Amino acid sequence: MSQDDAIARLAKQIDASRKAERLLVNEQNVADLRRRGAGELHEICAAFVASVNRTLSLSPVELSPPAFTAQMFRDSDVNLIRIGSQGRELQIAFQSTAQSFSTDKFLVPYVLEGEVRTFNQKMLDRFEIRNQSLFYCVNEESSGWRFYDWRYARSAPLDPQLLATLMEPLFR
Repeated sequence: MSQDDAIARLAKQIDASRKAERLLVNEQNVADLRRRGAGELHEICAAFVASVNRTLSLSPVELSPPAFTAQMFRDSDVNLIRIGSQGRELQIAFQSTAQSFSTDKFLVPYVLEGEVRTFNQKMLDRFEIRNQSLFYCVNEESSGWRFYDWRYARSAPLDPQLLATLMEPLFR
């Protein structure tokens, strides 16, 4: 790795931190943003489950919890959303960052972090659980969930289509 690469990476992290510090100066604002992020994540999952169930004739896909309110968000603990059907599972575990915001694992400032885990019985028999990182990112204009697949170094907004892509291999 060249010295210029390291300097460029450091400069990006410093810029990202500076932007995040300007955004999140009030702890109440951070708490509100986290609750909103948790609600948005559940909405994405509910939209995915509803769209799949509209086209199924048998064995509906289940969402747990089936509904979500801001009061259900646990700021100091891990939160879990489960989507499953016929022993195939997609789990999303997420939690607040240790500080008001972070850029430790993703260059864009984020206030919630977690992962998506997918597995079925065959995978469990082989001790194989696939996981990808999730971040609720904030910037001056917007906020939203980002998916990061560390195996392929790719990132994308989290949406129902991405959840379908992650769950589809479980039924092959």
